[in-house]
Amino acid sequence: MRISLPSGTPAELALPSDAAAPERGLVVFPDIGGLRPLFDEHCARLAAETGWAVCAPEPWPGDEHRPLDWRLDHVGDLDDERVLADVVAAADATGASTVGMLGFCMGGMYTLKAAGTGRFHRAVAFYGMIRVPEQWASPTQGQPLDYLAQPAACPTMAVVGTADPWTPAADVDALEAAGVEVVRYADADHGFVHDDSRPAHRPDDAADAWRRAIAFLSA
Repeated sequence: MRISLPSGTPAELALPSDAAAPERGLVVFPDIGGLRPLFDEHCARLAAETGWAVCAPEPWPGDEHRPLDWRLDHVGDLDDERVLADVVAAADATGASTVGMLGFCMGGMYTLKAAGTGRFHRAVAFYGMIRVPEQWASPTQGQPLDYLAQPAACPTMAVVGTADPWTPAADVDALEAAGVEVVRYADADHGFVHDDSRPAHRPDDAADAWRRAIAFLSA
């Protein structure tokens, strides 16, 4: 179901069928395409499979109608303070004190940043940018590695493909050196897990990555 966070940002909230209050929550941060039926389905599936309350906030409130080309040119306009406040509000919306987070692509980059907020139990970034790409650099975009260095940063896993130009090998090595558990999939390109309509989708690797992510978040 759609809800509004305190900021007015829309979010999808999926609750498990069990009437008892969920003991755990999960925030799902969408890719650059934003909140759409694909992520409604992920939220519903994850709530059903895990028994957790799952909430996915819209990354682009007020700009949901914008095309992909526009979004690619305007990630630098996103403000970490606003986005991370919405992410924390989404965690609160689950009603659980123990909340994990996962995100994809741009949402994976924000998952790495959110890991440093102190709100999350564990975090999993799927092919999130480890350093802010040059074309997105701006005063409102902090570096994921800096957030991960915060004292309150939670245990974090990164799922990456070795053929992904958005996560260069040197950046992945730096992420691992920062204490992140990295799972590499040989020859996988960007976006190989979460959207089976993409040419890059790899069903077997996707199933394995989902299994590893849920196991990590369940610890």
